Amino acid sequence: MMTSQPSPDAFDALVRTAQFQRTRRIQIPDFAYPEGVKLAVNFTLDFDAMLLRRLLNEPWGQKAKGEFGGRVGVWRIMEMFDAEDVKVTLFTPGRICELYPEVLRAVIQNGHELGNHMWEHEVYADPVIEDAHLTRTLKALSAIQGGPVTGTRSSHTPGLLRSKGVVYNSFTSAHDLPFYELDAQGENPILQLPFHYALDDAMYFSFGWLDTPNAAQRVMDVDEVFDIWWAAFEQQYKAGGYVNFLLHPFVSGHAMRVDIIQRLIQRIKTLPGVWFPTCDTLAQHILTHHPLPEAQ
Repeated sequence: MMTSQPSPDAFDALVRTAQFQRTRRIQIPDFAYPEGVKLAVNFTLDFDAMLLRRLLNEPWGQKAKGEFGGRVGVWRIMEMFDAEDVKVTLFTPGRICELYPEVLRAVIQNGHELGNHMWEHEVYADPVIEDAHLTRTLKALSAIQGGPVTGTRSSHTPGLLRSKGVVYNSFTSAHDLPFYELDAQGENPILQLPFHYALDDAMYFSFGWLDTPNAAQRVMDVDEVFDIWWAAFEQQYKAGGYVNFLLHPFVSGHAMRVDIIQRLIQRIKTLPGVWFPTCDTLAQHILTHHPLPEAQ
């Protein structure tokens, strides 16, 4: 129950913020996929292993979940994607290049993409540290990928990202189609490939997730999650939109969850015009055929 009304100044500031957010997120007019494609589906993985668990100093049980993702879960889920011939983008911290290099090498050997996910799953406010971490991460990932890393899932400064050759980010739920986003000064456009938390596995299978209270904890039935994800995909398919599934190997790398993702892919494949590109492949199509107007 509200006991006081916001001040007129606060309301005016909120309106100005909303108006600015609208102007900095630029929709793509006449957006179109390659001929014959009705819908693009990106499967993206955040491969953090135990890094975020350690950063948050979580209990040993939570850290063990991260270890499972690096030792077991990521292999299971990537073997499934390879069996289905679906190419994915694996966003991973640079430190993972030291911890699980054999995983990343296997990902690249099978035609998938690596994306930046910070150095140790954190972006520091100090611009010198931020630059150093991003530079180190891109160098480490590029060495394994055998080429430049063009994408990120992070809150890194857009201008810094652009200066390092990063052309797209997947770090927002602000739209249901790819769009261009300007920074807080209205500059440094970055292509955004949005995801939605309804398609994030951590929302459904994360008991004790980030110190959540008991009432917020859940480990849902896999078939129920399958139905939710299929309904979300089907709605976007009918609308001709875009779908970005956000998965975590320590969450979805368990056997039953790998199975529902495989069943989902197999069902999606029964519909015509579905494209499973990596994020970079999709980004390059958009940058080539739908560049941001020069006026921006």
